[in-house]
Amino acid sequence: MVITFIRSILLYIIVLIVMRFMGKREIGQLQPFELAISIMIADLASIPMTETGIPISRGIVPILGLLIIHLAISAINLKSINARKIICGKPRILIYRGKIDEQALVKERFTVNELEERLRDKDVFNIGDVEYAILETSGQVSVIKKPDKRTTTPEDFNITPEYEGIPYDLVVDGKVMDKNLQAIGKNYVWLKKEVGKFNMLPEEALIITLDGKGQIFCQKKERK
Repeated sequence: MVITFIRSILLYIIVLIVMRFMGKREIGQLQPFELAISIMIADLASIPMTETGIPISRGIVPILGLLIIHLAISAINLKSINARKIICGKPRILIYRGKIDEQALVKERFTVNELEERLRDKDVFNIGDVEYAILETSGQVSVIKKPDKRTTTPEDFNITPEYEGIPYDLVVDGKVMDKNLQAIGKNYVWLKKEVGKFNMLPEEALIITLDGKGQIFCQKKERK
């Protein structure tokens, strides 16, 4: 039992390291070769994890081999457009100028119902509102609405909004983010003074953020 527990921890650490090397993609954004490698890694890790009679190296070595294959394919993808088309495929237009391309649906084994479901994921509930729908190589569907159905933006009214920048987390769950304070040119003394306006100490806060306009959001922890 103890051996199985230790092997599980070791394999988990190995798989975690390998997945970190593979990059930060969501499951729905994985390319076909990435999904295949992820599934194979899971299978290779599960066998020596439970079968103590199998040397753990028989799980680790193939996993590292798959990592090397993944890195090699990724490098080829970055350098060669033609190889990228072969390995990952290329996007396909499912709706062109408001009209569904039936041949494209057949080639991609897509039904109209599946297309409607993907559109609803993009908050498009009327297929007639779509000018273009593109099936990306990751399986995601990108949608461009018809001009009269698109959400208006400040640019449409010749309005230029003020630059807001990004908000910084200054305290998370009572822990002061010193690097973020340095990034905005502030220190703990300034933070303590500002948080004091909310009748609390920085360490008592659940979250404190500072946005690009200099406005502070602060919420106190309920638990101790």
